[in-house]
Amino acid sequence: MDRPDQKQRGITTPPENPDSLLSSASNATNAAGGTTGETASASSTLRKEIRVWTRDLLIAIGLALVIIVFLYQPVKVEGTSMAPLLSDQERIFINKFVYRFEPIQRGDVVVFWYPADHSKSFIKRVVGLPSETVQIRQGVLYVNGKVIPEPYVPPQYEDNSDYGPKTVPNDCYFVLGDHRISSNDSRVFGPVPSQLIYGRAVFAYWPVDHFGSLETTEADTK
Repeated sequence: MDRPDQKQRGITTPPENPDSLLSSASNATNAAGGTTGETASASSTLRKEIRVWTRDLLIAIGLALVIIVFLYQPVKVEGTSMAPLLSDQERIFINKFVYRFEPIQRGDVVVFWYPADHSKSFIKRVVGLPSETVQIRQGVLYVNGKVIPEPYVPPQYEDNSDYGPKTVPNDCYFVLGDHRISSNDSRVFGPVPSQLIYGRAVFAYWPVDHFGSLETTEADTK
């Protein structure tokens, strides 16, 4: 028979090392804390990225507004003198500063103050440059005696009457409407001084079926 003190020792479980218990608890706490920290870090990173994207978007919108307000100007076309390129009530953008950096060229569609009334604006196409001689014979445009092709004038819009010859004064431009038979242009009010020209038509934005660039290639003298 076992001794009583031996039985007691047999059923008694020795206590674990207190240091070991503390170590385990600490590891568990660190593990839990690590998970929470990673989540918080990811959330902080996401918030930071959202702030960066928001800032960049606002900067982009601000720059776009500055460009539109100071470089481009929206205007509404009234009348059909530039048909079929532009229709009545069409909305376009004009570049207000382009001619500060480059010269006016033949073929440009320009916006200018009407020479007879500076409170009104007209939009026409430049066909004659300073010091050039412009003449129209049976609807065909001649500059310095050479034919200027005008593919932008459809046959049904041609005007078969004669004009000129007329020499364009220095620092002035001869302008015509593409809808030649119904256009009030330099044939009526004469060449336009350069200081009255304040922009070039560059882009149509309304109606949507006319959406697109209005830039044209300079007509070649042939």
